[in-house]
Amino acid sequence: MRISFTKMQGAGNDFVVLDETGGQLGLTTAHYRLLADRHFGVGADQILTVRPSPAADIDFQYIIHNADGAEVEQCGNGARCFARFVHDRGLCSKDTIRVQTLGGVIEPRLMPDGRVTVNMGEPVFELSAIPFDGSALQRRVSGAWQQWPLQPVPGEPASTVLAAVLSIGNPHAVLLVDDVDAAPVSTLGPQIQSLRAFARGVNVGFMQIVARGQIRLRVFERGAGETLACGSGACAAVVAGIRLGLLDDSVEVQTRGGKLGISWGGAGTSILMTGQATTVFCGEIDLPDNL
Repeated sequence: MRISFTKMQGAGNDFVVLDETGGQLGLTTAHYRLLADRHFGVGADQILTVRPSPAADIDFQYIIHNADGAEVEQCGNGARCFARFVHDRGLCSKDTIRVQTLGGVIEPRLMPDGRVTVNMGEPVFELSAIPFDGSALQRRVSGAWQQWPLQPVPGEPASTVLAAVLSIGNPHAVLLVDDVDAAPVSTLGPQIQSLRAFARGVNVGFMQIVARGQIRLRVFERGAGETLACGSGACAAVVAGIRLGLLDDSVEVQTRGGKLGISWGGAGTSILMTGQATTVFCGEIDLPDNL
């Protein structure tokens, strides 16, 4: 089958965006993997699909598949691209839209300067909702919150690392590092992801605090590996830093792909993320019918 697609990026986090407002394409997990493949497909960190509204007070449904073909709950950089896509394609004329994701309802808003701000909702700290099982661990109180000692390599106490754990519609473990460039992202990231404590896996963030209003961040994402940026990961890192008493309520996040602005006013308030969303190119691709 031949399908149309749009390639987009937000802070270097790149996506293939599909329009299913006129009918579902019937793609399989293998199709999503092929689309994301950088050698045999288009190439992307995630595949984003636009579907019609599932409810009267919702404008669109937003479906997200990682590069490995698995459906996931949330993608913040993707949400900005989603909003830019539906606006530029004439699918919606509103500046603010309500979008249903697997992780909940979000509200992207197009700004006059061309950037997009996404209301990412409130962070989730209840362990069972993340989900995270800390029953076998001794939490360590830090500031007004806690960190959890994780053992990426079981049986080796020297390998213990401290992580702040929360959900931004998807699970995150945030580690503090002195130098993000020297952080063992490619080795420690997958080791933490494989821990049984994270029932649905976890995105692992490595955060270097530069100042109370600035951090540097790298994220090893579920099903994609390290990406140039991770919107929900940036939100998780800033919220963790605020709750640990290390950051102010408005923070510039420097990722390898660009800068994001994250603000959070504390318990009972939503996280706001602002950044660019850019169309790279549009095209068509032939996909095997029986893949």
